[in-house]
Amino acid sequence: MSATGPLLIRHEGHTPRERSTCGWRDRLISREDVELNPAAWAHAVDIDGAKLHYHKRSTELYYVLEGGGTVVLDGVEQPVSKGSLVHIPPGVVHGARGKMRVLVVGIPDIAEDDYFEAKEEG
Repeated sequence: MSATGPLLIRHEGHTPRERSTCGWRDRLISREDVELNPAAWAHAVDIDGAKLHYHKRSTELYYVLEGGGTVVLDGVEQPVSKGSLVHIPPGVVHGARGKMRVLVVGIPDIAEDDYFEAKEEG
């Protein structure tokens, strides 16, 4: 720990990888880091059709690293591709269509009890 707080360096491939509702994710900063009190969590996610859901407390940032498709925000499809950034405030029903690798940052940590599935439209 430094005078300014804990330092954390992670390398992809050296972190836990797991199935998620959005596809597969590499947990770069996640629940196992709670003792370090990080300001946010970060996952690299291979999205392949993310189910519609929302969070009551957490904000999410999606930064598209590779690929593309659409992000659905409150029923409106928005095209995204490499380099796109999406800000998703609490309460916004969201999901994704297409195949893309996305850096997902949750502020604060998106806890298990802050994930709510929404009805698929159509």
